[in-house]
Amino acid sequence: MVNYVMFLQLKLTLQKIKTIRTLILISAGISVVILLLGHVLSSCGVQHIVIINDLKSYESSFDPEFCDGLVERINLFNDKCEPKVEILDCG
Repeated sequence: MVNYVMFLQLKLTLQKIKTIRTLILISAGISVVILLLGHVLSSCGVQHIVIINDLKSYESSFDPEFCDGLVERINLFNDKCEPKVEILDCG
């Protein structure tokens, strides 16, 4: 009887260890995916495409507030990335 109780305790302990190991692996996997997505989304290529699309949107709306925000993003982009994007004249 004592051996059976010890067996059950060992079995429960091993299940807890497997659960903790699984949670750690899942957390690590999610962290890696988030880091990769953050790196890709902040890359110059993606930012360039977004700015070009926003320039097309601005050309159809000519919204001055949108233009001001776009100019700020273009300045930040030009400071750290290539190719340089021409600054808009919002006037």
